[in-house]
Amino acid sequence: MSAITLAIANQKGGVGKTTTTVNLGHALAAMGVPTLIVDMDPQANATSSFGMEKKSGFGVYEPLLTGSDLANRVQSTGRKNLWIVPSELDLAAAELELSQQDHYLGKLRQSLGSLKNNYGLKAILIDCPPTLGLLSMNSLCSADHLIVTLQSEYLALEGLGQIVSVIEQLKNSGANENLSLGGIVMTMYDNRTRLSYEVWLEVNKHYPKQIFKTAIPRTVRLSEAPSFGKTIFEYDKQSPGAIAYAALAQEIKNRFFSEPIALG
Repeated sequence: MSAITLAIANQKGGVGKTTTTVNLGHALAAMGVPTLIVDMDPQANATSSFGMEKKSGFGVYEPLLTGSDLANRVQSTGRKNLWIVPSELDLAAAELELSQQDHYLGKLRQSLGSLKNNYGLKAILIDCPPTLGLLSMNSLCSADHLIVTLQSEYLALEGLGQIVSVIEQLKNSGANENLSLGGIVMTMYDNRTRLSYEVWLEVNKHYPKQIFKTAIPRTVRLSEAPSFGKTIFEYDKQSPGAIAYAALAQEIKNRFFSEPIALG
């Protein structure tokens, strides 16, 4: 069975997108779900979160432009069941170069083909850039489901509507007819404020099937962990952030990976 690809995206930066990709990936891997992270953000924050450097010629850039097999760019994160295709410095120039090619929305999907089907992976998590440019569009055209990280503030609701509109455009155009809004993760949630709760209620009213029950709290420990090249489970596994991401991973596993998975 082919791997399920989840694009984790929001067109706004600083909303916990990369934090979610990294910690969700580690949590799924620890649950026995062989997981690959693809860092499509030129800022390479997911790459550096694992204590890895972004180096030209070792990441997603060339395979993305040529549509060649991404399998030879896969690197170990040093964690069981968890691998990464890192970002690299040249990726920032890829948007312009992609726009000059034919069939530019399908390049990443073409590159991911063998990894989805031939390497025993169950999950592929794509960390998208904080824009809706061609790198994000390639990611969405490669995905089975979109996971949106949504900051617990009212302005974020407008951005959610834009993302849902993009999904419909991609489906209607035939670029990715199977793409769905797979889930919404509320991030930077502060249960001491009424605002966070009201935003959660509003999202739950419009997207009751998509919103996850687990909200990710705003904590300093989640912000500190990447600077040490660690996930939250390595940095402080008893912290509220670690507990929340473990619960979110269980929800995602139940939603998308319900088949029994043999633990190696």
